[in-house]
Formats: sequence, C-alpha cells, structure tokens
Amino acid sequence: MKSVMAVSTTEFDYLRQLVYDYSCVVLYADKTYLAELHLQPIAESRGFASIGDLVSYLRNQTFGNLHIQVIEALVTNETSFFRDVYPFEALKCVVLPELIEKRAMQRSLNIWCAACSNGQEPYSIAMLIREHFPMLATWSVRLIASDFSTKVLARARKGCYNQMEIKRGLPQLLREKYFHKLNNNWQIKEEISQMVDFRQMNLVQSWSSLPEIDVIFLRNILIYFDIPTKKALLKKVRQQLRPDGFLFLGSGETTINLDESFERVQFDKSICYRLHNT
Repeated sequence: MKSVMAVSTTEFDYLRQLVYDYSCVVLYADKTYLAELHLQPIAESRGFASIGDLVSYLRNQTFGNLHIQVIEALVTNETSFFRDVYPFEALKCVVLPELIEKRAMQRSLNIWCAACSNGQEPYSIAMLIREHFPMLATWSVRLIASDFSTKVLARARKGCYNQMEIKRGLPQLLREKYFHKLNNNWQIKEEISQMVDFRQMNLVQSWSSLPEIDVIFLRNILIYFDIPTKKALLKKVRQQLRPDGFLFLGSGETTINLDESFERVQFDKSICYRLHNT
C-alpha cells in the first residue's frame, strides 16, 4: 500500500497563504489532509520525493503554472446538478416569469453563475430554460459561467460526467433528453452546452468583463472567504446586479451583517436577495 506524504504545519501555513493571496479563499489550519490528499499526485508526477520538497521548490520559484496547479488542487469544487433544488424552483416559478415580463421590450436577460466548478449549475439552468421557457429561444439570453480554475473550466466545457455525477440531482427525463451515453460516461448535448459562456475569472479581481446581470448565482462560495472579502464581493455584486435583479446564495450564506443594501426574500422554500427599493 502506497504511503501518504505528510505535510508539516510550516509547509501547510505556506500553502494556506499561497491560496489566500491568489483567491482569498481561507483554508483552516485543521485541513492539512487536503494537502496530503490532493498534492501527493502533483508531487509524484513532478518527481518530488515529498510534498515538503514540492513546497520548498514553490517557495524558491517565481509564481507560475505549478503554483496555480497547487492552488486549484486545494480549493473545493463540490457541486451537483440542481443542487438544493429549491433555488431552481424559485428561478422557474417566480424569478424568470417576473423578469420575462419586465424585459419584454428589451428581450434580453443576463444570468451569471460565479464559481461554476465543473459546470453542473449553469447546465442545470440551461436545461431549465430550454424545458420551461421556449419563448426565450428568440431572446438574447447570456448565461455566463465563471471560475478561477482553468482545470475545472476545461471539464465544464467538455460537459462529460460519470455515472455518480449524473445520479446526483439530475432527473432521468432530463438525462435522457439532453445527454447521450459516451462509453461509461454521459455527454451533454450541444444544444445545451452552446447556451453557456464559460470564462476564466477570479472573483477577487476585476469584474469589468461582465455586463449588468439580472440573476447572479453566487452559491456556496462566501463560506470560503473571510468577512472583509465577503463584504468586498457583496459590494461588487451590488454594482453588477441590475436594480431589480436577484442574487442567490448558498443555504448557509447570507448578506445580513455584511451588506445592508440587500433584503432577504423568500419564495416558498427558497431564499434569495434583492436590492432595497426595487
């Protein structure tokens, strides 16, 4: 049985700072197992005898591709199709019908999935639109999906998922309609993949490439940031979101005590946030 490469406290402190400096994601001191689990393959593939040797090398090199590879390996990419289901029900039953009515003259909508990981969230929204809002086929609908990791974006663009990923949240009817079997995996069909504009973007850097957004999915992201970064991101959301737009956060996240410009709105079992006085 292959032995696990250990990570010292000093080495992990360096890795935590590396991740924070690049992404503002906070790795807590008790998460050394993440480094041991995810960095051992990188160390071995690069010919290092230990993760410690990998860290020593990183310390003495100008920031580059290997640093980014290590950072991407340490940041969580948990996601699934129609995750938590209720935000998607709210999108279908309340949010999109309201926006379609309000945007009838412009006939355009902009939706953004921030930190989209392997693509299940934006593809879920694309399938929802295709299933329930056929009238939007003649509109200008921009479904933007971003992540700072080029590795997960490559997977997202490919749109190929294993059996376990497909079983997590994807109804069988949608699987049969919008995917086809590819060996032991499932490949999303082009009619859905072409609806999504995947782009590399670090949330703590400039958002200048984005248009004004009607619906922002910033779900299960704030939990990884410290309070100053949460406040900074919500300020940027406030500037990017249209005055009557909608913000979806994760079930364990809130704007309360972080940014008083937002009000909490509940639709059945789903909660979202809107700017005051909309």
